[in-house]
Amino acid sequence: MTTAPALRSVSTPAGSKAPRDPFLDNAKYLAIILVVGGHLIENLRDVPYAHALYFFVYLFHMPLFIVVSGYLSRNFTFSAGKARKLISGIAVPYVIFEIAYSLPRYFLYGKFEISLLDPYFLTWFLMSLFLWRLSTPVWQQLRWPLAVALGFSVLAGMSRLPDELSMNRTLGLLPFYVLGLMAKPEHIELLKRPWARVTGAGVLAAGLGLAFLIHDKVPTEWIRWRHSNNQIGVDDLTGSLIRIALLVAGALLVAAFLAVTPARNTWFSSLGAVTIYAYLLHGFFVKALERFHNRLDNPLGVAAMLVLAVVLATVLCMPLVRKLTRWAVEPDISWAFTRLRRPG
Repeated sequence: MTTAPALRSVSTPAGSKAPRDPFLDNAKYLAIILVVGGHLIENLRDVPYAHALYFFVYLFHMPLFIVVSGYLSRNFTFSAGKARKLISGIAVPYVIFEIAYSLPRYFLYGKFEISLLDPYFLTWFLMSLFLWRLSTPVWQQLRWPLAVALGFSVLAGMSRLPDELSMNRTLGLLPFYVLGLMAKPEHIELLKRPWARVTGAGVLAAGLGLAFLIHDKVPTEWIRWRHSNNQIGVDDLTGSLIRIALLVAGALLVAAFLAVTPARNTWFSSLGAVTIYAYLLHGFFVKALERFHNRLDNPLGVAAMLVLAVVLATVLCMPLVRKLTRWAVEPDISWAFTRLRRPG
């Protein structure tokens, strides 16, 4: 592989010969099911339980991937090799899928627009990850990086930021990346303890129950991280408190989700290593199914979409799909780089 987004398959530092730890791969496979499921039921939220599930999942599914991204970025440096991986593994797939996702808009709605600085649909994650990874050495030099990242997130909510560079999400969700960046292997091991598993299950159950109680009282835009406090309709003090509460809730749910994740090798561990495929490809199916919204907007339709989420997330990570789409998801552009000079 040529890059290291958390959605793809690097659970050991580049060049390391250590065996893969299946724990993070298992977590990524289970999380990508939540991502796919969330997108499949997004337009079916008139069904009350779908809206509650959507609210619950969106509290932590992308924060989970962002935390893992940070954790796997601890060894990022401004070396030539790492820079090339950043370009070939994040920047180039971003351009490819930004263009690719503009095509359904043309065929379905007659609208064709491409703006490489303004991510469309799910490509925002690649844009934000590119910027987060570039900032990695900076956070590693600060004494209180998490506090600084939290400050940036809160200030972002007070500003009407442009859509370019996915600035709202990039800054709003930044604390999750820094949290992963500051995490250590011993913290991960702590989450594998039996008591952590029991506690995690309790936290997830409580979170789900709370989501069913309050989902219709909280504007959806809070969990999408796309707008400022003013745009959502609250003052900066209220908005800042809500944003901090969402960050804390997201971190707790991420830890709880990791705590209940199997740490052993499973049948889906290898699929979890390549979830970037499911992430980047499932959006085409989501866009195609939008045309059947009226037929699916009922409890049975929502249930069908949740089942489809498991199937689709699994199939899109399988070897045949990877073989057919590797040119776009993991493009080999070694031909575009000059030859690396060997030391000495």
